[in-house]
Amino acid sequence: MHRRHVLSLIAASSALALPAWATTTESERFHQWLEAQWERTLERQPVLATSLGDPRYNDRLNDTTTAAWRASEKQELRRSLKELAGFKKTQLAPKDQVSYSILKLDLEQALAGERFPDWMQPISQIGGLPSFLAQMGTGQSIQPFRNTKDYDDWLKRLTLAVPIFDGTIANMREGLKAGVTQPRAVMEKVLPQLQSLAVSEPEKSLFWGPIKNFPDSVPAADRERLTARMRELLSTQVLPAYARLLAFVRDEYTPKARTSTAWSALPDGKAWYAWRVRQSTTVALTPDQIHEIGLKEVKRILGEMEAVRQQVGFQGDLKAFFKHLQDDPKFYFTKPEDLLAGYRDLQKKINGLTPKLFDIAPKADYEVREVEAFRAQSAAGASYQNPSSDGSRPGVFYVNTYNLKAQPIFGMETLSLHEASPGHHFQVSIAQEDQSLPKFRRYGSFYVAYVEGWALYAESLGKELGLFTDPYQWYGRLSDEQLRAMRLVVDTGLHHKGWTREQAIKYMLDNSSMAESDVESEVERYIVWPGQALGYKIGQLEITKLRAEATAALGSKFDIKGFHRVVLTAGQVPLPVLRELVQAWVRERRG
Repeated sequence: MHRRHVLSLIAASSALALPAWATTTESERFHQWLEAQWERTLERQPVLATSLGDPRYNDRLNDTTTAAWRASEKQELRRSLKELAGFKKTQLAPKDQVSYSILKLDLEQALAGERFPDWMQPISQIGGLPSFLAQMGTGQSIQPFRNTKDYDDWLKRLTLAVPIFDGTIANMREGLKAGVTQPRAVMEKVLPQLQSLAVSEPEKSLFWGPIKNFPDSVPAADRERLTARMRELLSTQVLPAYARLLAFVRDEYTPKARTSTAWSALPDGKAWYAWRVRQSTTVALTPDQIHEIGLKEVKRILGEMEAVRQQVGFQGDLKAFFKHLQDDPKFYFTKPEDLLAGYRDLQKKINGLTPKLFDIAPKADYEVREVEAFRAQSAAGASYQNPSSDGSRPGVFYVNTYNLKAQPIFGMETLSLHEASPGHHFQVSIAQEDQSLPKFRRYGSFYVAYVEGWALYAESLGKELGLFTDPYQWYGRLSDEQLRAMRLVVDTGLHHKGWTREQAIKYMLDNSSMAESDVESEVERYIVWPGQALGYKIGQLEITKLRAEATAALGSKFDIKGFHRVVLTAGQVPLPVLRELVQAWVRERRG
């Protein structure tokens, strides 16, 4: 899933001045305020609106690189907190009290994070405006290209992007002065991405895709005008902006970028990392505690891997088994289309199995799609993109085919369970479709521990669903769980205990059968996105614990479908709130 600054999504301006007759209860007044807040959020985050299928702001792009924007964000957060405090929480309906608590926590956490200069590090090998803009511009992403107005909207939005490139360069220069830069090793991975985007001819650009593929709904006269305008915009503004950014990153930024790896090496870095850890996990665990949990989980999973080695009769120790899994061609496809076809077959199979454990499912379906070539080298092995809220665009399960040796056949059942059904696709789509939740909980909040914790928990359901009958597929499940356990060790190792990049890579290679290229990509992701990777395992452990506690408390009254319904219909929540909701369900079931 892509990261979001939750609190900037929630922040809003002044509360509506409502006539006295407009509301009769505190909850109704609260709902109206939340609705007004959400409208303000969409105005301030127009790309979010586009991603949800709301076309009203498809021609807009706010420049978030300026000091004025940052000041307005802080002002919005403070104002929203003040207005929220004007509601009497005890007079709200129970569900609204949950929303109140979540929103208060979000706003306070975001305001606390304003002291840290994220804006000085706007791009990395895993993302930023340059790559995301190109993704939208291909015509294969969230930006619609269905009619003439869609094309005109995009041309306006693309024009607004140009000054943001220069703002990005200015902010990175500020980062160089302040000692707040990305590590040099990862910035070297950004260069080939920018080189592939900074082409000189419009027709060779990814942005030319929609011009090559006009839909029938765009008349010939409009096609001629739009083609001319796109060629002019790309050649005189957009592509030169990419060229400027490339030259800056190559000649000025990367040579002067820091050689250290730890986030704690940055100014105020220890507090910054601690804030990121809390944001990701939503619980009060220290980096040292998380590191120890990781070490124990890695050891446990290695034991289960050893059991698989014995089950399949492999002669040799576990390290030799890892090498066998890496080297034997029977475990890998040789053609990207075969890998994609395999995932599409799994989609049909798993869709038929989920009713065993679920009495709820999203209305929206999802597609299996290949990661675009320009970002494939540094992209994750897989990811999920949520569907539009109006149903016009399905969810997308992106599969990275850049290195097929990083996509073992034995990991396919697990990866599908995680990214698609009943993992992210169930969780994200069900929340979006729940009209009873306020919109900020359906679309805006993002808690790694809940979102990724659920997806990792979904992997563990494979045997109950009737999957993992092949011991190698079960090994694939263990391999993915091991990745998440190693993240607890490596992330805290890198940013809290002073590990080097090479030390982190060696640890992961020693404790898994992952391809070296995949390990390097993972470690470099943790380097530029500290704390985020901790939420997966911490969230899964908590959901698993909640299920065990509910089972013990309810005995014969425990209903797995009911448990899953409670977790999936919570909307996106911090783990302590999820615990409260599950405990309330247990009390209700007890009678």
